[in-house]
Amino acid sequence: MPAAEDHPARGLALFNAMTPIHEVIHRIMWDAEYGNAHFVIGYYDRMFKRIVRVSFERIRLERGQHFGFDLIGSDGEARMVPFHRVREVVRNGELVWSRPGPA
Repeated sequence: MPAAEDHPARGLALFNAMTPIHEVIHRIMWDAEYGNAHFVIGYYDRMFKRIVRVSFERIRLERGQHFGFDLIGSDGEARMVPFHRVREVVRNGELVWSRPGPA
């Protein structure tokens, strides 16, 4: 079963909720055609108790980092965000991946 489907109207790949978030992030990073867009990642922040949306440019994923990514804050400090907290990915203003929060 493919991880993504072609969107008939735009030819964009829309991922289903069963696609692991690390696969979506890797596609953004390594597929030059797909990644040539503006991406926003929404993750659940436990301190603010809401989804926080950040530009993909603020994300760093190091080789061997299997459980999350580093988010570079406005202060230049890196903070680790676990993959399981990611709730949505938006490409050029269109939601392409989402996962519901815990019940």
